[in-house]
Amino acid sequence: MDQSSFAALLSAFTLSAESGDGARFARHFTEDAVYYDYIYGAHKGRSEIAHMMEHLFHRDAGEDYRWEMFDPVINGDIGYAWSLSSFTSRVPQFAGQFVVIDGISRFVLRDGLIAEYRESVNGGVAMAQLGVEPERIVKILKRWSGWLRERPETRDYLARSRRAKVPAK
Repeated sequence: MDQSSFAALLSAFTLSAESGDGARFARHFTEDAVYYDYIYGAHKGRSEIAHMMEHLFHRDAGEDYRWEMFDPVINGDIGYAWSLSSFTSRVPQFAGQFVVIDGISRFVLRDGLIAEYRESVNGGVAMAQLGVEPERIVKILKRWSGWLRERPETRDYLARSRRAKVPAK
């Protein structure tokens, strides 16, 4: 996939997410894709991805949900982009609170579709805007820390010895 095709995929991907149509959103993924969401966890396959978008995400985010990707970069079958998203919460405890966040998304691509999606978002920024109590923020951040440490890539990273530092020239 080239740069312009990747940018077009990201535009269609985010417009589908904004629409709230789970099936439309899931069509951007391979049948066996995995979507790792920082709130809702891992969702495997188009059916689970569609359910997550339609019945979890759009249940909690208002009709004003927006998501745009910027500065897309692709190298072979790996793509990255910076994003901004915003919404008004529908979660009863936080209903009416407006949130805007930024993040970095990582895409593993196969045959013009997304085979794996991961995001890195500062969820603390979102929780502060929602008015989440500090004790609950700590509990959530500990859960996210556990997820990070459990990932195979993190375990592999931690198992490797530290590389020798090369002096700067």
